[in-house]
Amino acid sequence: MAVLTGGCLCGGVRFELTEPPAAASYCHCTRCQRRTGTAASAQVRIVPGSLRVLEGEALVRSYQPPDGFAKSFCSVCGSALWSADPEGNVSGVRLGAFDGDPGIRPSYRQYVAYAAVWEPLPDDGLERFPERRPPDP
Repeated sequence: MAVLTGGCLCGGVRFELTEPPAAASYCHCTRCQRRTGTAASAQVRIVPGSLRVLEGEALVRSYQPPDGFAKSFCSVCGSALWSADPEGNVSGVRLGAFDGDPGIRPSYRQYVAYAAVWEPLPDDGLERFPERRPPDP
């Protein structure tokens, strides 16, 4: 696998993935809508420990909601970067943060019960879940 690289809008934060992404999805929860300013957040799930910050670690800030994963962003330009589980392990990276094609496409939509009324869900054939997608067995 070629190493995937990415970063924020201003270029202050740079990262790489040392393992290919495990899955990709769209999240339609209201938290993601407010965090991104869009109808859904497109992201990849990653292998734990496969994200390495190359530059700008001091620029990364996180918002820790009381009942969810920490959302990390660049403190200079505000770019959404990744999410971390309660133990601090990065678990998801925003698709828009990659420099090029990450080689994976979203295969499902979660939290569609909260989809923005101003942007109808596309008829794209992706599996839909009204709430969080159940974990793989």
